[in-house]
Amino acid sequence: MFISQIKARLIGMLLVIFFTGSAWSIDVSEIVSKANNVSYYQGEDGRAKVHMSIFDAQERERNRDFTILRRDMSNVVDGEQKFFVYFTRPSDVSKTVFLVWKKLGQDDDRWLYLPALDLVKRIAASDERTSFVGSHFFYEDVSGRAIDEDEHELLEQSQNYYVIKSTPKNANLVEFAYYKNWIHRETFIPVKTEYYDKNNMLYRIYSALKVEEVDGFQTVTQSRMSDSRIGGYTEMSYSEVKYNVGLADELFSERYLRNPPRRELR
Repeated sequence: MFISQIKARLIGMLLVIFFTGSAWSIDVSEIVSKANNVSYYQGEDGRAKVHMSIFDAQERERNRDFTILRRDMSNVVDGEQKFFVYFTRPSDVSKTVFLVWKKLGQDDDRWLYLPALDLVKRIAASDERTSFVGSHFFYEDVSGRAIDEDEHELLEQSQNYYVIKSTPKNANLVEFAYYKNWIHRETFIPVKTEYYDKNNMLYRIYSALKVEEVDGFQTVTQSRMSDSRIGGYTEMSYSEVKYNVGLADELFSERYLRNPPRRELR
């Protein structure tokens, strides 16, 4: 009886060690890299229709509809990419275009075409963490944050999730002090992200609300971002998602800001 109790206690201790984090079965950099790959790099390119619902603190709703095109420039995770976002609704943002050239080791190039003014506006690096077309998502949320901009620490792991704390290397460039990611162990999908300010107060939360398999890839098809500083939240729903479309590099150029590629955006 005594030996059996010792064996049971040892097994219990081993399970606690494995699932709570006293001994890690995977390196934190590998977790972050895989999560980034799932979030932004699945397939060689991709296309999706997006419906955005923006709710303010009084639950008043505004909507945005757009198509997003994405093309990877290499097979490197966190490598260079290009994004083309074309708005169709409502009328006040129709034909607005957001173009991103995501680069390595330097600031991304970002443009915003405003059709009402026939104006192409460059988005400075300092504006990356500002509202994306009036929503609770930031420009940086759309195209992703480079993983080498932060220091990453594996706080804990359970049977289902890794919990990662990420602290910016240059705190002067961002409004947050750190953020925590809950990453699903099997799919490496970040299912929740919490942002904390310099007073250690939680103020911004991202949640993956729905995940579906598309073309063999586990894909977030509904997500939400809330921000307690301004109140309310924004939900994004993805439809007609497609990977490995075969998008040409020339589509992601400045000349297509005023003349978007109709066939690829249908």
